[in-house]
Amino acid sequence: MSTIAIPPPTLETQQNEVDVPRPKAPQNYLNVDHSSKSWLLTVDHKRIAVLYLICVSFFFLVGGLLAMIIRLELLTPQADLMALDTYNKVFTMHGIVMVFFVLIPAIPAILGNFLVPLMVGARDLAFPKINLLSWYCYVIAGVLLLYTVIAGGVDTGWTFTTPLSTRYVDTNVISAGLAAFVAGFSSIFTGLNFIVTIHRMRAPGLTWFRLPLFLWSIYAASVIMVLGTPVVAITIVLVALERLVGIGIFDPAIGGDPLLFQHLFWFYSHPAVYIMLLPGMAVISEIIACFSRKRIFGYTAVAFSSVAIAVFSFFVWEHHMFIMGVSNYSALVFSLLTMLVAVPSAIKVFNWTFTLARGSISFDAPMIYAFCFIGLFVIGGLTGVFLGTMGTDIHLTETYFIVAHFHFVMVGSVLMAYLGGLHFWWSKITGRMYPEAPAKVAAVLIFVGFFFTFGPQFILGYLGMPRRYAAYPPEWQVLNVFSTAGATVMGLGYFLTAMYLLWSLKYGAVAGSNPWNAAGLEWQTTSPPITQNFLTVPIVNHEAYNYEEIDAALREKTTTV
Repeated sequence: MSTIAIPPPTLETQQNEVDVPRPKAPQNYLNVDHSSKSWLLTVDHKRIAVLYLICVSFFFLVGGLLAMIIRLELLTPQADLMALDTYNKVFTMHGIVMVFFVLIPAIPAILGNFLVPLMVGARDLAFPKINLLSWYCYVIAGVLLLYTVIAGGVDTGWTFTTPLSTRYVDTNVISAGLAAFVAGFSSIFTGLNFIVTIHRMRAPGLTWFRLPLFLWSIYAASVIMVLGTPVVAITIVLVALERLVGIGIFDPAIGGDPLLFQHLFWFYSHPAVYIMLLPGMAVISEIIACFSRKRIFGYTAVAFSSVAIAVFSFFVWEHHMFIMGVSNYSALVFSLLTMLVAVPSAIKVFNWTFTLARGSISFDAPMIYAFCFIGLFVIGGLTGVFLGTMGTDIHLTETYFIVAHFHFVMVGSVLMAYLGGLHFWWSKITGRMYPEAPAKVAAVLIFVGFFFTFGPQFILGYLGMPRRYAAYPPEWQVLNVFSTAGATVMGLGYFLTAMYLLWSLKYGAVAGSNPWNAAGLEWQTTSPPITQNFLTVPIVNHEAYNYEEIDAALREKTTTV
């Protein structure tokens, strides 16, 4: 059999050949299409997470500036910076912005949106269009809130307390309430998406007890979003109806019951604490496992503690109401339940501590934030025991002790977890590394500043300084000066963080797919991820946090080289 020799193609023959389409290298989600239309109509969960990141950062800036105005007013005993009604509007808007537009959506909407499909090995969330709708709900709510500010603000406090909000104030209660109402739908849609995605879209082999603890906590928080948020939404609608039509629901002057509002509001608002905290705890579990190079101690106990927190959170709301005329018997029951909800939280701290024991700990910026979280969360949790006990709660309610406890648990802990997670997954989101030295400095500044801002307020509350007052006796000025100075240091830390993260977008070192040598499916794709997340459906055949196997493989590879 003869063979025919085919000469190699010349340049001329190559130019005359018909072009044959060649498969293109997969593009990451940031480089597909830069047009504004492609971003505003995207159903890519990663892009939606970035959109949330931009919006939440804007509202965090607004909330932070309002907080600094409050601290400047309290620098002196006299209310000499602004009028008293203006002060009421400032702290009300600060509370609404931070609770509904920063703390609740920060981790679920940003990190959760970005990571949940990656962690389960899916290409997107279960309902991509509903995911985009949730972001639009958030934006519409933000526009309504900004309108409220421009129109003169609202001065009821972020809790919209009745009958004050329904009858006795002539400010923009309805537009502010409508903003919170629409933002609630954003939470509901997001929680629904997470629940279905985790249930139905896990990669082959990714059983429930192989899930990262991040997903367990996000799942538990999503259940609270779906079950609890409609309650506060209905409550806000009832406030608007009573204000517009005058039906007697909450105002005793027209046959209503103001205590009913408290029950409905706190039935959601105490579980809402765990909408913020549970995702934060999820982030801390991931960081501690990675930077101690160990599987989380008592993985099953930590997983079920998230579920227990979600369940117990619906049975402790009345400890906010011990001074409001509830019966002693119900107060006793709710005091006991409040103590019980601390148990699963303590389990997490205990298991994190034992994970750190004899671990190969590296003190990178995410790990420093994890330690800061534990410190603030333990202080916030222990002071919560004071407020769950009727005897001390009656003395401390409506004082700055409440403000300090609230901020240690909901603001300090959640923001430390959020910043830790943002640094941990920053390379995965952007494909760039941030500079490590300023990140560590910023983490320390934020922690020290936060402690000096709110630590003195425990003493002020114990001494009897009421919250929401612009003026106070001169003997409390020193502690208030400490608080304002601490807020300044904390603000410098946040400013430094914003600067080096923005700098890293252009000048940061290009990150590999797994710069931390971390476990989890999200680290098995490119940084930033390709549009479809994975080229092929990943298969999971190992336990979560298999750091012993990862490190053994790295040692073997190093030895071979």
